[in-house]
Amino acid sequence: WRNVTCSTCKVLFVIVDAALLSDANEERVARTAGEACIRLHLADEKVCRSITELFRKDFLQALRQSVLSPGQACALLLGPSCGKVDIYAPWNVTLPRIPKPPVTPPSPPTPGSPQSRVLFLTDIHWDQDYTAGAAAECKEPLCCRKDSGLPLEACGMAGYWGTYSKCDLPLRDRLLSLDPGTGVYWTGDNTSSIYVWASFQLIAVAVMRLIRNPCAGHLGPDVKVYPAVGNHESTPVNSFPPPFIHGNRSSSWLYDTMAEEWSPWLSEPAVKTLRRGGFYTMEVQPGLRVVSLNMNFCARENFWLLVNSTDPADQLQWLVHVLQESENKGEKVHIIGHIPPGLCLSSWSWNYYHIVNRYESTITGQFFGHTHKDEFEMFYDETDKTRPLGVAFIAPSVTTYVDLNPGYRVYYVDGNYKGSSRHVLDHETYILNLTEVNHSPESGKPVQDPKWGLLYRAREAYQLPSLFPADFDALLQTFVKDDRFFQKFWYFNHKGHVSEPCKEACKTSEICLLRSGLQDDLGKCTRHEGVVGRLMRAARTILC
Repeated sequence: WRNVTCSTCKVLFVIVDAALLSDANEERVARTAGEACIRLHLADEKVCRSITELFRKDFLQALRQSVLSPGQACALLLGPSCGKVDIYAPWNVTLPRIPKPPVTPPSPPTPGSPQSRVLFLTDIHWDQDYTAGAAAECKEPLCCRKDSGLPLEACGMAGYWGTYSKCDLPLRDRLLSLDPGTGVYWTGDNTSSIYVWASFQLIAVAVMRLIRNPCAGHLGPDVKVYPAVGNHESTPVNSFPPPFIHGNRSSSWLYDTMAEEWSPWLSEPAVKTLRRGGFYTMEVQPGLRVVSLNMNFCARENFWLLVNSTDPADQLQWLVHVLQESENKGEKVHIIGHIPPGLCLSSWSWNYYHIVNRYESTITGQFFGHTHKDEFEMFYDETDKTRPLGVAFIAPSVTTYVDLNPGYRVYYVDGNYKGSSRHVLDHETYILNLTEVNHSPESGKPVQDPKWGLLYRAREAYQLPSLFPADFDALLQTFVKDDRFFQKFWYFNHKGHVSEPCKEACKTSEICLLRSGLQDDLGKCTRHEGVVGRLMRAARTILC
C-alpha cells in the first residue's frame, strides 16, 4: 500500500465493491482490480497481475464478510491521515481486580553479578534467487535477482555479500555463523520481500525450513531459541485470519509448520497455543518467562481485520492471564514480537500500552523488529505521561533492505540468580560492512571469510549509566539539546550507512516517534513545531 494515496485507495475499493455487488465471479473481480492497479500506476503490469491473483481469494472473502465502506477500509489500511474508522469502536481487555503492586524503580545489579547474553535476530529476508553481478537497480519491487538483468555500469552490480539497494540478502551459510550466547530471540520475517507479490504456501514452508536448518546447525543443539512470527511468514503476505476462519483460508498450514519446525525448542503447552494463533509462552529459567506475540493481529496491513479487529484470537486477554500468573509467582517476563506496538491499530496499541502500565514490575524487557532500523519506543505512566516505565527495543535487520548493512543485536541481561531484575543492562549492535567485505583492499574481490564488526555499545556510545526507562527518557532530552548525540543515533539507526544527516523537521518527527509506544499518542509531540504533519509523512516504513 505504500504507493497508494488515500483517494486512489478509495477509487480502488469502489471498483472492487461494485464488482462484488454484480454477478461477476472472483476471476472477473480480480481482473477488474488488476486493470485498476495498472491504470492507477500502482505498479507495473506484471506485478499488478501477480498481486491480484495472489490475494484474490483471501482478500475477497475478507471483504465480503466485512461491512466497511471504501473510506473506512482505506482508513484502516493507510492510517488516520485517510480518515476515521468509526466501525472499529474502542474495545478494552479485562484486567483482574487485583491491585497493582507498589512500584520499585530498577537499580543496577551488584558488580560481578551474573549476566545473560541473548542473541537477537530479526528480518533475515533471505532471497534464494539473489545473484551477484545482477542489476542492483531495476523496475521490479526487488532487485539483485536473476531476472533483474545486467547493470549498465560495474558500480551497479549486486555485491557478493549483499548490496546497498532495494535488495534482500543472499543465501550464504557464512552469514549466520554467530555466537548464540545463552539464548536466542528470533522475531521473524525470514522469507524474501519478493514473496509479497509472488508466493504460495509450498515456497513459504520450504524457505522456513531452509533457514531454520542452518541456523540450528550454527547455534548448536543445546541453545534455546524463542521465535516469533513475522508478517512475511504467511502467504499472501500480511494475511493472518483469526482462528474462527476455517478451511483453505485459515492459517493452520502456517502454524502447524511452525509447530513442527520449532518443537525442539518449545514445550507442549507452547506448541498448543502456537497452533491455535501463532503465540505462546515458555519458562526460560526459574524466575524468567518469555511471551511470544503474534503482532500480525494488530497490523493494519492484515486485511482479515476488516472482518473483526477486536482482540483477534483473544491474544491480549491471554497475555493478561499469563502476566497475572507470573506476577503471582514473582516471575519476570520478556515480551518478543515482530511489529512494534506503536505501529499497531489504535485500539490494540492502547490496550497493549495499558497492559504494560499495569504489569510494569513484571515486564522487564520488550523486543521487536520489522522496521529494519535501530530504534526504540517509550512507555510512560498513564496518569500523567511523565514517569518512564518501559522501553520497547527495536533491533536492526539482518537484511540490507533498503540501503543498509546487514546487522544483528546482542542484549546483556541481568542474569540467572535469586533477586535478578532481568532488565537489559547493555546491548551491542554488529554489522557486516558491505563496502569492505565485497571488495578486499588487496585483491578487489569479495572477502572469503567476512567478519561481523561491532558498530557500537549502547551505554558507551550514549554515555548512559544504565539502560533503564529513565535513562532512555533522559537520552531523548539529550537528543533535543545536543545534536551531536542525535546524529550519532541517526548513524546507528541506519546501521552505519546513511547518506545525509537528519535535521530540523526530520529530527523533530523522529524524536516524536521514539517518545511513545502508543499508536495515536501525540501528547509528547505537540511541543515540537510542525510535528503532526511531518509525523504522518515520516512515519516508519512498514516493509510490506
